[in-house]
Amino acid sequence: MNSFTIMAISLNQRSTQAPKFQEVLTRFGCIIKMRLGLHEAGDACSDRGLIILQLTGAKDEIKALEENLNNIDGVKLKIIEL
Repeated sequence: MNSFTIMAISLNQRSTQAPKFQEVLTRFGCIIKMRLGLHEAGDACSDRGLIILQLTGAKDEIKALEENLNNIDGVKLKIIEL
């Protein structure tokens, strides 16, 4: 049976950390099957965001992505296997 690997990421300090965050996602783009980014918008954009990734690939690649993201200040993440 196939499983789904979902990574839920909370990004604080979005306005300053987004470039570093995006650089990591670009580097690991081949294992990202789906990406959904959410943040409050309106009169002023929220400095906190929620990103949901569906991942594919080897466990060592997913672990490397996790480690790279955890090296960015303001990132909290969880990996969910369904």
